[in-house]
Amino acid sequence: MANVTFQQEPVTLLGQEIKVGDQAPDFTVLSNDLKEVTPADYKGKVRLIASVPSIDTGVCSEETKRFNEEADKIDNVHVLTISMDLPFAQQRWCAANGVKNLDTLSDHRDASFGENYGVLIKELRLLARAIFVVDANDKVTYVEYVDEVTNHPDYEAALSAAKQA
Repeated sequence: MANVTFQQEPVTLLGQEIKVGDQAPDFTVLSNDLKEVTPADYKGKVRLIASVPSIDTGVCSEETKRFNEEADKIDNVHVLTISMDLPFAQQRWCAANGVKNLDTLSDHRDASFGENYGVLIKELRLLARAIFVVDANDKVTYVEYVDEVTNHPDYEAALSAAKQA
C-alpha cells in the first residue's frame, strides 16, 4: 500500500492499491441530488477522478476549483471529485464557489469508492488525496496517491494523463 500521512502522522489506507493498467474498480456513490452513481454512468468516457478528504477545506477547495477550471478546457474528459462530505454540503459548496464543470460525488454512505480504490483512511473515515485517470475502456492510465494528505496533487501530470487517455 501507499505510504500516506495526514498532518505528518502515518495513516492506514483500507482497500487495494490501484496501479496503472488495472481494470478500474466498480463503486457506488451519491450525486448531489441523492441519486446513486456508478462508473456505468460514465461508460465510454475518459474520467479524471480526484478523491479529497473534505471539499470544504483549504487544499481540497483549491484543488476542486482548479480542476473545475481545467475541466472546461479538456475535451472528452469527465472530471469527478469524490469525498465523504454529505451531498447537501457538496451542493452548497459548489453553488458558493461557482463550480459547474465537474461532478462532486459523496462516498459517505458506503465508502464504496474509498475501499475499492484504496483511499479510505481507517483512522478518520475520510478519503486520502489521490488522482486516478480512467480511459474510455475502464483501464486505469494514471495514479497518484499524494503522500501527505494536506499537500496538493501534481496537477500538470494528472491533466496531461487525462488528455492522453
